[in-house]
Amino acid sequence: MTRQRQRPLGANFWRLWSSSGLSNLADGIFQVALPLIAIRYTQSPTAIAGLSFALALPWLLFALQAGALADRVDRRKIMFWSNTARALVLVALVPAVATGAAAIWLLYAAALLLGTSETLYDTSAQSILPQLVDRDQLSRANSRLYAAELTANQFVGPPLGGLLVAAGLVLAVATPAGLWFAAVALLLLLRGSFRVERIGRTTLRADIAEGLRFLWHNRVLRSLAVLTGLFNLATNATFAVLVLHLVGPSSAAGLSDAGYGILLTALAVGSLLGSFVAPWVERRLGRSLSLALSMIGGAVMVGVPAATADPYLIGAGFVVGGVTTVIWNVIAVSLRQRIAPDRLLGRVNSGYRLVAWGTRPLGAAVGGALGQLFGLRLVFGVAAMLMLAMLMGMTGLTNSALDAAERTGDPADDTDNG
Repeated sequence: MTRQRQRPLGANFWRLWSSSGLSNLADGIFQVALPLIAIRYTQSPTAIAGLSFALALPWLLFALQAGALADRVDRRKIMFWSNTARALVLVALVPAVATGAAAIWLLYAAALLLGTSETLYDTSAQSILPQLVDRDQLSRANSRLYAAELTANQFVGPPLGGLLVAAGLVLAVATPAGLWFAAVALLLLLRGSFRVERIGRTTLRADIAEGLRFLWHNRVLRSLAVLTGLFNLATNATFAVLVLHLVGPSSAAGLSDAGYGILLTALAVGSLLGSFVAPWVERRLGRSLSLALSMIGGAVMVGVPAATADPYLIGAGFVVGGVTTVIWNVIAVSLRQRIAPDRLLGRVNSGYRLVAWGTRPLGAAVGGALGQLFGLRLVFGVAAMLMLAMLMGMTGLTNSALDAAERTGDPADDTDNG
């Protein structure tokens, strides 16, 4: 067992790891810069939350098609062109920002295009991993990827995004574009073909239907998808309006742009810690209890701003939520990669994310509407209560059910609870 855990993950994995780190650093910078740029044009909670809606909407519109493409086309090529497209979108945005011609509608258009490219990229990125490492290395490989991704996306990216906005809007837009171009260059170093072998010709609709059937009939994956979807609804409702609660002289916390970015690094600290302890927690507590504790940690993360505007207490809640969210992700993603056959993995990933991530734009819309009508603190309180209520839907995710699904690729007997 020890020799298996220490077996090298391979050069191709580390090339993917490096490219993913740069890509996620670009994500982290721009996701913080985007609302900070937007509040120059509007203070409306609905309008600001609409940017999160636009970024997430492609997961509803194109997730299934992205999964079918990942099982038809070389997955590295999809990642290459998706990141190239993201970089070019920001390059096109630079002149408008530089001349002061940018407007909220232009930021919406950029968010929609970036979200579409992200849908294609992320689906292929999760599907390519089992082609790079062995099945027994997936948990370790996923935890290493999360360490790089979260460090870049949440630890370095947010404060850097806040500082770049403070230094100049053009710099805040041009920097992630350059990072995406660098990530593309590293993808060219991946050796081999990453197209899945296909037998016979099928239509895109038939391919999508096959992946959805597999996901629907596997009770473990279906339950995890629904629970993740509700989790993402709650977190997106929260973070879509968080900038209004924390940033500016009229906000509850009164933070500066840079201060907001620094506060978000608390989430990154927890996430980075979670990426290292996830395999250990999974072994010590078992997957079922680890998933339940992850949901409780999520409730703490989104619920603290309902009770206080103290950035230190909010930051502590973010650390807890960061740890537990990554534990959930490492367990859930590794299960999905082990249960689904490689020829279906792109479609299973996309169907899963349609449910799990398709709620993100809904969450952003709900957060903006509730914040507009009833105040921002209510958004955080409702999100926390939703997460705690979700614990009742986890009774069927026992260790035996997870083990059975991983062994056979089939759901446990429907006579089990849940």
